[in-house]
Amino acid sequence: QVQLVESGGGLVQPGGSLRLSCAASGSIFSRSAMGWYRQAPGTQRELVATITSDYYTNYADSVKGRFTISRDNAKNMVYLQMNSLKPDDTAVYYCHLDFRNLGSWGQGTQVTVSS
Repeated sequence: QVQLVESGGGLVQPGGSLRLSCAASGSIFSRSAMGWYRQAPGTQRELVATITSDYYTNYADSVKGRFTISRDNAKNMVYLQMNSLKPDDTAVYYCHLDFRNLGSWGQGTQVTVSS
């Protein structure tokens, strides 16, 4: 069973930056697609960014040009660099692993963008 642990959330002012990290256990990480999702209060969880095992990336329109997803297979880590943060980015951010339709979620990390 894969375990995912997110870190790096916090309170940041509008225009600021944060880097989220997700540590994955297990041996399937390098063969898995990874993603970041977020959920604000009263809304559905939404996709933020994904990266395949071949390093192809995909972003939600709302974060294109501001967020960057990356992975380090040697460390079983996936990252989300978030720049030019806006109040609308406030949410709990979740890491997701997808391997042959077997999905795993982390516990989430809170990101709050406020002055």
